[in-house]
Amino acid sequence: MTSSMYSSPQGAFVPGTFTPRPGAGSPGRMLAAQAGTELRLALRNGEQVLLTLLIPVVLLVGLTLLALVPLPEPRVDAVTPGVLALAVMSTAFTGQAIAFGFDRRYGVIRRLAATALPRWLLVAGRLVAVLGVVVLQMLVLGALAAVLGWRPAAAGLAWGALLVLLGSAAFGALGILLGGTLRAEVTLAVANVVWFVLLLAGGIVIPLSQLPGPLAAVASVLPSGALAEGLRTVLTTGAPPALLPVLVLVAWAGGAGLLATRVVKLR
Repeated sequence: MTSSMYSSPQGAFVPGTFTPRPGAGSPGRMLAAQAGTELRLALRNGEQVLLTLLIPVVLLVGLTLLALVPLPEPRVDAVTPGVLALAVMSTAFTGQAIAFGFDRRYGVIRRLAATALPRWLLVAGRLVAVLGVVVLQMLVLGALAAVLGWRPAAAGLAWGALLVLLGSAAFGALGILLGGTLRAEVTLAVANVVWFVLLLAGGIVIPLSQLPGPLAAVASVLPSGALAEGLRTVLTTGAPPALLPVLVLVAWAGGAGLLATRVVKLR
């Protein structure tokens, strides 16, 4: 064998590639890397894609074309805001809770916490990844709704984006709180039951105005009802959302986030 086979490979790299750089890494680069990893993992998970995209698509098409639930005409205008709210809940709450719970069970969170990544960055990376999935959902569902005849008020799109952001924060905090406090198997069951209950009775499929009085009152202070009703208002009329849905979403996001910082376990 020639000595060239054992020569250093550094000549093939740009000078400085292997030079040590002591000091903390850039928070921006670390956040981008962590969020990118979380986003790729979410999009590769078949169950996650089913929950976050396929089910909302089926509901959007089915509830628009079939008179399964009594809704005002045009049906697509009444269905789309609720389905958008469902998509946010599916990704930020149900999917996040289950993923966080099983990451805890298998020690992923504990191992990541032992790296140079700050804990705030671990949470921020997950939330940024959630927002990435939500943006993809909004684009796909919005395009499909447009094909079905949905024509939202242009003035309400910016307000809708704000509500989606607040809804993602509220549901994301609740998802981390649930997945970070219960056993993975319990989290899986609870997250799916809550998703199903809020879908039917939380103001998502059926607007608050068509729910029985006491149930509508309860749903109006839940993040599902606040987000869905807020989106119905802004996307239909173009007017700013009422104060109540905004306050409800902010309160859930702040309360669940504060509680999560105190009680969430890494193992």
